[in-house]
Amino acid sequence: MQRAALSFALLAVLTALLVIACLFLAQKGYPFGAVGLRRLDGIASAPTFIPLAGLYFLSAALLVILPLRAASFVLSHATEVVFWAAIALIAAIVGVVVARFAWGQSGALSSLVDWRFLYAAALVGAHFALDHLRKNVLLRSLFFAIFVAACAFCLFWTP
Repeated sequence: MQRAALSFALLAVLTALLVIACLFLAQKGYPFGAVGLRRLDGIASAPTFIPLAGLYFLSAALLVILPLRAASFVLSHATEVVFWAAIALIAAIVGVVVARFAWGQSGALSSLVDWRFLYAAALVGAHFALDHLRKNVLLRSLFFAIFVAACAFCLFWTP
């Protein structure tokens, strides 16, 4: 948890500094400031969590059903990687919003009020709950069904 919080804070600060630099360059009339800002705005949006959460829930479903050796491979090569990508994406979104708010764009905070951020919250919550699932067979089978349903929901339902 501490590693995730420190990584989140570092990435949010670095993204905010990058957005402030882009805003400054765009204000001075340099075109690459506006291009960089458009790219960061494209990345830092809530709909990017939907396929990421689908991949995470598929790997989590495999994690709870596979034997120990295969589950450890899935954990280290899929589940952890997608979790850290989600942390980086959440930090980028927060960094962009904080930088825009600090630059004087007060409407930037309204972009954080999007229901699709629930995908990110579900992903992070499921990751921190995965350790408790390996101890109870009933919970493992129940969460296998939940993870498969969440994966199907994420990948096949388009808002």
